[in-house]
Order: sequence, then structure tokens, then C-alpha cells
Amino acid sequence: MADPTPEGKPSAAWWRSLGPGFVVAATGVGAGDLIAAAVAGQKFGLAVLWAVALGALFKAVLNEGISRWQLATGTTLIEGWGTRLPKWVGGYFLVYLVFWGFLVAAALMASCGVAAKALFPQIPIPLAAWSGIHAVAAFTLVKLGRYQAFEKVMKVLMGLMFVLVVVCAVLVNPPLVEMMRGLVWPSVPTGSATLLLGVMGGVGGSVTLLCYGYWIREKGWRGKVMHRRTIWDLLSAYALTGIFGIAVVVIAATAKPADASGSALILALADQLAVLLGPIGQMCFLIGFWCAVFTSMLGVWQGVPYLFADSVATLGRASDAMEAREQGLNLTPAYRWFLVYLAFPPLLLQFWHRPVAIVILYAIAGAFFMPFLASVLLLLNNRREWMGELKNGRLTNVLLMLSLILFGCLFVFEIVRRLSGG
Repeated sequence: MADPTPEGKPSAAWWRSLGPGFVVAATGVGAGDLIAAAVAGQKFGLAVLWAVALGALFKAVLNEGISRWQLATGTTLIEGWGTRLPKWVGGYFLVYLVFWGFLVAAALMASCGVAAKALFPQIPIPLAAWSGIHAVAAFTLVKLGRYQAFEKVMKVLMGLMFVLVVVCAVLVNPPLVEMMRGLVWPSVPTGSATLLLGVMGGVGGSVTLLCYGYWIREKGWRGKVMHRRTIWDLLSAYALTGIFGIAVVVIAATAKPADASGSALILALADQLAVLLGPIGQMCFLIGFWCAVFTSMLGVWQGVPYLFADSVATLGRASDAMEAREQGLNLTPAYRWFLVYLAFPPLLLQFWHRPVAIVILYAIAGAFFMPFLASVLLLLNNRREWMGELKNGRLTNVLLMLSLILFGCLFVFEIVRRLSGG
């Protein structure tokens, strides 16, 4: 985990050391984000491209705040709110993480199953079995592999996902003038406001943003001298994420798939690409879809147990927490058990519907997390006695306030929608 470039200075091989940003960005692009972008493109065309770009920017700002806290203080954000905010904050997050982890793991299994079934329809394997195969494969890769191997796999899959989907977007021949107008001239078509907020909120992940701190620690990035590198790492990764989301909107707006919901819309989009580009175009898009959902699964399996282990350590005795962090959180029983919890129990939901009450609680708690994160970064990262020269600047505070407003609106809309049965 040694740093290849002392004192954070650029070198000829600097670009090779980038990676945690690509890992967290790839983890954050899941089936839900693809579906939201596809629905936006299908319903409102290229006029909504700006929302994808803005969403990627907000997620980059939030992630930069997480990394800056860690580089300035030497502690993770979970340690930070555990020692500087009321105890209930850590307790709330731990309970939420258990709910979130179970249901997100089940959703990722289902999405991987759909992607694999679409890629190999001739193989007589049930959808639930495909889901189980992916869950076990991801578990094995995380259990047996080191971080460096995990990062390489994620970067390869993200690169493949990006290239295949962007090539499809280019080949459908979208109108360039309309594309540029949609990117640089924000507009809100009638009836699109809630969906656009969802698109902005979906680009680049939510709880998985917190994993970045553990991955830069695995990379050996410590101290204030690494700040510039993390900025470059995150900007590079979220630029690719934004372009990928834009490509999905472009494909949906140009190909005009049949009306469908959920993963069926992605499959309808692939079928339409078969008409426009032939079976190779369809296959390229489906491979890109599979890469997106499997990298999300890999990232959640590898990164989210860190959050659980860190939360358990923070809420426990100080001596036990120090011992856990010294030996490595990924070597603790809490990490290992939560990895098992993500990989296997959620398979049960591949056979039964999720209880409605649990889904509603999960959706509301999940919508609350992003404004909570923006609030924490505004509160903690503005204290000079903690952050020193890395405290928030004016531009960062403005962007965090805008993020708080955006995700706060999403939280309110989600509560109204869920409680009204929408």
C-alpha cells in the first residue's frame, strides 16, 4: 500500500495510481440509475441531459468532501460523526445500513440475473439461479482477492461498460445540436421535475460514496498531500460516469423503446437497438448493462462491509475500536459476517416479494441519507480546528448547499410518493 509518488507530486506513472474513484463511481452505477436515465430519455428526449451532468458533479463534490475529511483528520467520516456528533447518529446509520444492505443486495442479484438471462437466453438456467451464481461469484472474488485485484477487475469492467454504451450512443446518430442544447441549456419539460430530481440523485450512488475513504486507505493515500490526487481521481471517474449516463439518455431518446417499467425498459431498449444497429449493437448494450450491475454488486460486496465494521467499532469500546482499525477492518469478524449477510440471505427475496412495509421504510430512509450526508459535510468540514487548511471553501459550501436542497426535495417527494401509494 505504499504511495508510488512521494508527497503527492505528479510523475510519469501518476495516472496508473488512480483507481478508487473509478471503483466508487462504477459501484454507484446500478440498474436503478440506468432505468431512471432511460425513462428520462424516453419521455423527455435530449432536453434533460443537463440533469445527468449536474448529478455527476454533485456526487463528485460529496465524495471529495468525504475524502478531504479523512485526509485532514486521519479518521473516516463514520469515525468522525461517531466521535463528534450525538450517539444516535451512528445508531441510526447502523440500523439503516442493515436494512439498506439486505434490500440493495437483493435488487443487485435480481438485476444481474436479468442481465445474464438476456445475454444467454438459450441457456436453460432459471432467473433466480443466475442471481445466485452472481452472488456467489462476487462473494468469492471479494473473499479471496486483495484490494489491488478487485480494483483492476472493476476498472476493466467499467472501461468495457463505458466504451460499449458510448459507442452505441454514437452509432444511433443523435442530433448534435439538440444534444449540445440539452447539455448547456437547462430546461424542465412539463411533468419532468420529479424524474429529473431522481436522475440527478441516482447518478453515482448514495451510501456507497462512503466506501471511497476505505479504498483510498487501501491504496495508501494518507495525509493532506494526497488531496490533489483524490480530486483528480474523482473528477476523472465522475466525468466518465456522467458521460455514461448521458449516453443512456441519448440512446433512449433516439431509439424510442416501447413503454415498459423497471428492467424490462432496459431490455426493450436493447431490442430496439437490434432493429437500429443489428444484433451486435444489441449485444454490446446488454454487455454494458451487465458490466454496470455486476460492478455494482462487486463494489457493494467489497465496500459496504467496511461501513458495517467501522460502525460497530465506533459504537463499541474505544480500545476494541482501536484494535479493529490497527489489524484492518476487513479482517474483523464484523466485516466477514456482513459480507456473508449481503451475499446469501437476500437470495430468499428472489423467490418471494419484498414486504411492502419494509420497502417503504427502506425507500424513505434511503432518501434521507443524501441530505444527511450533505449536512454532515457542511457541519464537520467547516471547522478549521478539525480540517485546518482543508476546510470547505466558498464554492464547496455553495455546491453542498445546492446538494442539500436537491436531495432534501427528493426526500420530501419520496415520502409523499410512498405514503400516498404512488
